[in-house]
Amino acid sequence: MTETFDRKKHWENIYTTKQLNEVSWYQPQPVTAIRFVEKFNLPKEAKIIDIGGGDSFFADWLLENGYRDITILDVSEAAQERAKQRLGDNAAKVKWIVADASNFTAGEQYDFWYDRAAFHFLTEPDEVANYISNATAAIVDNGVAVIGTFSESGPLKCSGIPIRQYSKEELAAQFENSFEKIECFNEDHKTPFDTVQNFTFCSFRKK
Repeated sequence: MTETFDRKKHWENIYTTKQLNEVSWYQPQPVTAIRFVEKFNLPKEAKIIDIGGGDSFFADWLLENGYRDITILDVSEAAQERAKQRLGDNAAKVKWIVADASNFTAGEQYDFWYDRAAFHFLTEPDEVANYISNATAAIVDNGVAVIGTFSESGPLKCSGIPIRQYSKEELAAQFENSFEKIECFNEDHKTPFDTVQNFTFCSFRKK
């Protein structure tokens, strides 16, 4: 990624020119996120943050299932505006943060940090280190982080931007200093264009 690349401008353009089901990451039901919430039996008062949440349906599901402390972070304000319009009055029950995941500093700590495909856009070592440092500070002791990236069998780009692929071992190694690995696995995501993207997901517990 070049130094002149404007990540925010790129994503604002994506979310103002493409419809919800015209992007590869579209999921009408956020099945992986739901599975993790259920696996860890998160209490309804758990503080949950969705990193790069955009206009995904994870917030909708959380609200429908009684979760009361939800934060959605995304670099694109346009993405969040679309989600707010969809949620209507329920949008006021969610905290919305417009920020870049590579340099976001949290003002509070979270019990559950969920990132489906934001981390893999960080291709510079300082961005990766920054993200991990900030995530470590933003998660409570014994809190859970879930990170999902394209696997070594997945695409090399997303939305025209180069990404960094991770194997299960490589992703686990990035977080090993401050987190204990719970599990890692690979999962296929079928896009709206009938293509398949292979993901690596790892869950961690803060030491």
